[in-house]
Amino acid sequence: MTRYTTKTFALEMLMIAVAIVFAFPVYVLVNLAIRSPSDTSSPIALTQSPTLANFSQAWQEGGLGGALINSVIVTAVSVLIVLVVSSLAAYPLARSTAHWSRGTFLVIMLGLILPFQLAALPLYQTIRDLGLLGSVWSLVLFYAGLQVPFTTFLYVGFLRALPRDFEEAATIDGCGPLTAFRYVVLPMLKPITVTALVLNTVSVWNDFFTPLLYLSGSDQQTMPVAVAGFVGQFVSDWNLIFAALLISIVPVLAVYLSLQRSIINGFAGGLKG
Repeated sequence: MTRYTTKTFALEMLMIAVAIVFAFPVYVLVNLAIRSPSDTSSPIALTQSPTLANFSQAWQEGGLGGALINSVIVTAVSVLIVLVVSSLAAYPLARSTAHWSRGTFLVIMLGLILPFQLAALPLYQTIRDLGLLGSVWSLVLFYAGLQVPFTTFLYVGFLRALPRDFEEAATIDGCGPLTAFRYVVLPMLKPITVTALVLNTVSVWNDFFTPLLYLSGSDQQTMPVAVAGFVGQFVSDWNLIFAALLISIVPVLAVYLSLQRSIINGFAGGLKG
């Protein structure tokens, strides 16, 4: 029987303290988002007369409806392309023992070493020549290329830890490489796929620099750019800013909470979905 010791109590107090540290910014965010602009009390003080008017005002004044749709389209299409391309590329890289496999993998990994800012100007010129400036599809093209090296790295590491017994059995039964990948390997990749999905979704959704660069001068914008529009040089309505931030957080938070168990399994390297 496990006894409740002083060490257990100290560990519980430490965990509670860490939880409070992480929960405090969330409290301030929600507290200010539901506060009336006329209330000038401390951000830490609990709002006495909460209101939801800030959300409707931020939605209308910031054009958050169109920005939300753009962010959803860009994130969903980009992440889908990244997952499909990376998983298909990682399978032969992880399973093949040929010399080209290692060399190709190292070339792809260069994308993790070289910062994309080095190619910002050539990429901008390429997007301009393709006539995609001001279009959300320029962002899809950019993110699809940017996130593939990291996601391929995740898939390769996970695939190398998987046993080959099921694939070999499928091959003996007459399955080709693509058929074996689709029906045998892909279901076992669920934990790492969910992890990659969340990591890429958060990265794409929260990016501010790229939409600001490629959508500048058009009526298109994403959520981070729309939220930044509330910050002025001289006057900033922080109640609307925090309300807009809360609106922008909800979709990503919903995705994370719905896939939380699979995410933990993916980080732990387990095979259970």
